[in-house]
Parts: sequence; C-alpha cells; structure tokens
Amino acid sequence: MQLTALVLILLGLTYAGFRMGRRRAVAVSAGRAEKLHSLPAYYGLYLVIWCALPAFALLAVWLAFETSIVTELARGTLPADQQNLPKARLNLLINDIRNLAAGDIASGQADAAIRAAGERYKSLENASFAAMAVLCIALAAGGIAVGRRRIAPVLRARNLVERTIMGFLLAASVIAVVTTIGIVLSLLFEAARFFEQVSISEFLFGLDWSPQIALRADQVASAGAFGAVPIFAGTALISAIAMAVAVPIGLLSAIYMAEYATSRVRAFAKPALEILAGIPTVVYGFFAALTIAPALRESGAHFGLSIASESALAAGLVMGIMIIPFVSSLSDDVITAVPQALREGSYGLGATRSETIIRVVLPAALPGIVGSILLAASRAIGETMIVVMAAGLTAKLTANPFEAVTTVTVQIVTLLVGDQEFDSPKTLAAFALGLALFVVTLCLNVIAFRVVQKYREVYD
Repeated sequence: MQLTALVLILLGLTYAGFRMGRRRAVAVSAGRAEKLHSLPAYYGLYLVIWCALPAFALLAVWLAFETSIVTELARGTLPADQQNLPKARLNLLINDIRNLAAGDIASGQADAAIRAAGERYKSLENASFAAMAVLCIALAAGGIAVGRRRIAPVLRARNLVERTIMGFLLAASVIAVVTTIGIVLSLLFEAARFFEQVSISEFLFGLDWSPQIALRADQVASAGAFGAVPIFAGTALISAIAMAVAVPIGLLSAIYMAEYATSRVRAFAKPALEILAGIPTVVYGFFAALTIAPALRESGAHFGLSIASESALAAGLVMGIMIIPFVSSLSDDVITAVPQALREGSYGLGATRSETIIRVVLPAALPGIVGSILLAASRAIGETMIVVMAAGLTAKLTANPFEAVTTVTVQIVTLLVGDQEFDSPKTLAAFALGLALFVVTLCLNVIAFRVVQKYREVYD
C-alpha cells in the first residue's frame, strides 16, 4: 500500500510537470506559439522526462537491491553460531525473520535472537522506504525545477522527446533480444548436460521412453530409457488432428465472412468466433476430459470400437476447436486486405465470384494465410493444458487416434513437477525436449518465411 501511494504521488508530480511545461512554453513565447521550436505539448513532455525518468529509475534500482541489503543487515544482528548455519537452514531462518517482520508468523518457536532480528528487519525496512520516498519525491521535484528553467523558445523539445522515446524503444528491443538469447542458451546448456549422460542418437531415434530413475541399481528401470520417438509421434498425431479440424473450418469461415456474409452477419459472427480464443485452455481441458472423451468412448462402443478414455482424438478435436480463431481471424483480415481492384478486374473478365476467390483472392492472400496456419500449428504443438488433461501420460508409438498418447509438453510438465534436482537425466530430459520443440517451431517459421517471400514477389 505504501509503495502504491508513492507511485501515485510520483505520477501526480509527473502530470503536474506536464501542465507546468506547457504553461511555461506559452509564457516564454508571450502567447505566440509560432515563436517556439516545438508545440507546447512537447515542452510538457520534456518536463515529464525530467521528472519521471530519474525518479522511477531510482525507485526501480532501490527496490531491486533493498531486500538483499536489509536482509544482510538484519542477519548481522544474529549470534555467530546462527550466522554460520548451513545454507539451507540459514535460508529458513531468514524466512522466519521476514515473516516475523511482516506479521509475527514463524515456522516454529522463535527465540529472542530471531525476534530481535525480525524487529531489526522491520525497522530497517521502514527506514529504507522512508528514505526512498523522500529521495524519489525530491528527485522528481528537482527535475521539474531544472527542466522548467531550461525551457526557452529555442529549445528543441520535440527532438529531445523523440530521442528519449527512441531510446526506450531501443531498450525494449534489446531486452527482447537478450531474453530470447538467454532462453536459447539456457536450453542449450541444460540439454548439453543431458546429452553428456544420454546419447543424441538414443534420444532422437530410440523407441522406448521411461525416464524414471530408480534409487538403487537393483531396481527396475534403474538406468531409464530416453527414446523420444513415441513422444514426437504423439505430438505430431494430436497436432495433425487439431490442424485437420482448425484449418478447413477456420479458412472456410474466413472466406465466408470476407466474401459472402452481409455486414450484419459479419458484425455478429466474427466477434462470436473470436470468443473461442479468449476461453482459458484449462476450460478446454475440462471440456475435453469430461465431455468429449466420454462421448467418443460411448459412441465408439456402439460401433464396436475401443476408444481410450484419454485418446489422441479427444485432445486433437478440442485443440482444433481452440485454434480455429487463429486461422479464421487472421485469414479474414488478410483476405479483406486484398485490393478490390483485383476482384473487379476478375469480374470484368467474366469470372464468377467463386472463380475470383479461388483464382485471384486466395493466391493474393496466400502469404497471410500461410502465416495464420503456421501460428495455429505452433499453438497446437506447444499447447499444454488440454493435452495434460485429455491425453495420456504413457509414451506409446502408435498412429491410432483412438489410443492414449503423450506429447512433448505433457512430458516436460511431468518431469518438472515437484522438487527436482537438476543433475539427473530425468530432469534434464525436459530441457532436451524443450530444445527439440524449439527447433521444430524454428523450422516451421523458416518454411513459412520462404513461402511468404516467394508469393509476395508475385502478388505485390
């Protein structure tokens, strides 16, 4: 609550700085805006930069280091024997100190030293926040004062504001790129540790998947089996079923809404279809496990078919329903964006509406359609909740959609559930599976880029 109040105060000062900057610009120009280098609003934004940027930068840095510094100072009040405890026990002790500072709650009976450390932690935390608040408010007010004195008709406020915004955009791009590189490197590093213990050929071409590592060497499956072919096959099977449902329905609905539907029908149908994209995936998982799977099992029994309660067909059908909006909405936007001149030229040559759609509109919109299908495929391959709840956990190499199969994402969730130590092949196998999933998605992106590049040259 205190931090929220401080942020609101800083935002209020920022808004006041904006208004003061505009008024100051009008005042120094004697009410003649043409004398100013920039519009008055840019001088307001100039003061916003002077006010908000230093204050919020200090706030972010302070909050980043406050906890560790306060914890270290509070830890110094403990007796020497408690400060030299093993790392795990010391961490529990520090958690007790923080809990006592927050609400007089501890995991056990707290002695006098721990209570004293908790009180010390609370007092340090209050003092730290007070100092942070005073410095941030003073920095914001000082920034307004300094920036206000610098406002003059010759000040290039627009250039300074645009350079600052460009800097923020560049920083956001760098953060995104660095984050991507960090994810890839973490996958590569942990996967390399896995492949030091399990050969790549066994992982990529092995037909048995049983990653359970026994505690004793004489137990069953003490070495584990890490052949990922059944997992890849299960992922491909469920994704293929989902795409077989989503692509025809999504593409045909997009063609109808873009070329045939009236404005009244389109205004209702398009938002109604896109609601499917807003439903949480866990709801789809419940729907698949409690409705679709039993219905398929009972329907199969009438025809003498044995359909598992957790079948690939149930998971694939529900996943296909979920990704219909990814195909329909994007394809509809792309088809609508095709220039009307192409349609009119086709009609002028005597083509019918269906011939125009098939021979002119769809080829012109093909790059965007391929992109929408790629997005749907990536969504299907990486889906977790539906397959966790509706598909099986046992890796089985089969192409029968009526049987239970498992997927890469299900196995990653299974391997990383609970307290794990990242030094066994069982846990590290999740990173190898994640790396394989990343490579497959990257290949799909490259293929789609080539297709888009080829046809864009023809229809641009």
